[in-house]
Amino acid sequence: MTSPRVRFSPAPTGYLHVGSARAALYNWLYARHSGGSFLVRIEDTDTERNRPELIDSILDALRWLGLDWDEEPVRQSDQAGVHRKAVAQLLADGHAYHCSCTTEEVQARAKARGGPPGYDGHCRDRGLDDGPGVVVRFRTPDEGSTGWSDVVRGPVSFANADLEDFVIRRSNGTPTFLVANALDDVHMGITHVIRGEDLVSATPKGILLRQATGSGELPVYAHLPLLVNEQRKKLSKRRDDVSVSDYRDRGYLASAMVNYLALLGWGPPDEVEVRPVSEIIELFELEAVSKSPAFFDVKKLTHINAEHIRMLAVEKFTEAVTPHLTGSFADRFDPARFARIAPLVQERTHLLTDVVELVDFLFVDEVEIVDADWVKAVTDIPAATLLDAVVASFSDCDWTRDALHRTLAEVGERHGLKLGKAQAPVRVSVTGRRVGPPLFEALEILGRDEVLKRVAVGRARLG
Repeated sequence: MTSPRVRFSPAPTGYLHVGSARAALYNWLYARHSGGSFLVRIEDTDTERNRPELIDSILDALRWLGLDWDEEPVRQSDQAGVHRKAVAQLLADGHAYHCSCTTEEVQARAKARGGPPGYDGHCRDRGLDDGPGVVVRFRTPDEGSTGWSDVVRGPVSFANADLEDFVIRRSNGTPTFLVANALDDVHMGITHVIRGEDLVSATPKGILLRQATGSGELPVYAHLPLLVNEQRKKLSKRRDDVSVSDYRDRGYLASAMVNYLALLGWGPPDEVEVRPVSEIIELFELEAVSKSPAFFDVKKLTHINAEHIRMLAVEKFTEAVTPHLTGSFADRFDPARFARIAPLVQERTHLLTDVVELVDFLFVDEVEIVDADWVKAVTDIPAATLLDAVVASFSDCDWTRDALHRTLAEVGERHGLKLGKAQAPVRVSVTGRRVGPPLFEALEILGRDEVLKRVAVGRARLG
């Protein structure tokens, strides 16, 4: 039995769409599960859009996700000569013809006849020669149907009479992606074509091209369900956050993104959703993919991200979050100081970028106090005398978490306050906010002198 060979074929758009990332992941998972090969082929037949940096950004996103490929990425443009020869042969065999119709002419005829939009075969039998503004169209059969058995969608069939004569070579002489995909899949020995359902309508065209060029046996097709937003509309870069790199920059882990993308159309048989990719590879079955649209839920992605953050060893968590911290605090970031608080912060983190606000008080000379938090912390309590007593008590107590906890509890009790009320103005004075890592561990790490200085600043705010 031939070892499976699958491919991911992104266009050079400059970013990796989450829908494309899901398609790449399913190809990769199938290859890894079945012992096959995962290949990358860039759809760069449109020469006007080709810039190296646009392709590099997509490959970088794939690397970040951990979707490693088994052979060097190839470009469809490298086979342009083969594609042009195939178009010429299709012309010679009567499977294609030249067409001079403009888009406006095609639309005007469709409007005049009142029928379905699209090309009407106007130039089929005109016997036109090549020239400026002339494209080449494939002559679709007038009768019969073209279909396949789709792993996800089941039997799919298109009446050939409903397929327009589609363009296979542009007026500038470059073959379209339909020709390139069909021929390159044959050349690369692709056994399974796993892609989004938006390409279902392109599949009969690819099959007809393979048949017309004598390309033999068809690959296995699997068309993945649509990704939709909260309004159940197809994800769009115009209204939705769809760039994988943007999610990376916002503090999502690659392992969490892979875990979540895997669930968009597929579910593990044991219904345990949060798990490492090694287990997903083992359990993944292409036949288990649903054809129903999948809701891209950022809240669920964030929940899974928090779970993956907690799954990290502390050292790996520190390694993952350090770039965000060094970018925020520059040369003031102290790795040793952060290492002491990292385990406490890790348990409270949903995004890696959350950590900046949780620990910024450790790496600044003066904290910026949130006014609303300060007002809540000092309202309805004797804040001035409380902070005076805190300064006095903290000046000579043991500087450990437990001793600080005990000392502040005693100060609060003397002022008729429970610990929660007593620690609020201390926390805001020291960290700038009412919410953050455990207070007494934070005080111990920050040190006596700095804590006393900040509490005194808080006291001074009271007059």
